[in-house]
Amino acid sequence: MEPAMTITRDSLMTLEAYAKARHSMRDAVMAHKKLRRVTLGENILLIFENELLIRYQIQEMLRVEKIFEEDGIRHELESYLPLVPTGSNFKVTMQIEYADESERRRMLARLKGVEDRVWVRIAGFDPVFAIADEDLERENEQKTSAVHFLRFELSAHMIAAARSGAAISAGVDHPACTANTGALPEAVRSALVSDLV
Repeated sequence: MEPAMTITRDSLMTLEAYAKARHSMRDAVMAHKKLRRVTLGENILLIFENELLIRYQIQEMLRVEKIFEEDGIRHELESYLPLVPTGSNFKVTMQIEYADESERRRMLARLKGVEDRVWVRIAGFDPVFAIADEDLERENEQKTSAVHFLRFELSAHMIAAARSGAAISAGVDHPACTANTGALPEAVRSALVSDLV
């Protein structure tokens, strides 16, 4: 059973209404997002997306771009809705972060293919590797991108175990980068389990 999608055209705020609500919404989203950020080593950040985070992203894009016409709003919805988990998966924005520009360039070349080597594991099961960048290719012959969109599809047994309290961990297994979070803190685990039905 998939959760009902509640981000619809009619559920979005007008630019005026969002301008009034933006400050309090931003504070709530930032607090919520802290529990959905997982680091792999020092340079890879995973943000486990959910409906609240994506709704905020859509509202921000509409505000920044001053989009109020139906075609533009529909385009933003079509772009962002695939990032909302459907109840049987985690959907993640992965960011590869290096402060130094030359090091970032060098490492993005070494990390080609890293997006396919990121995994999530429910205790008692094999790791689930990411399905990466379903919307468009973000890697070329020379390097990978600094941003990727990942989907981790879980079995019904994995979901049941996670909902019953099984530990969740994440990691990456790539020749240029390996990391394993070990069991995620309970507050993070609980936030991620809320995506599963």
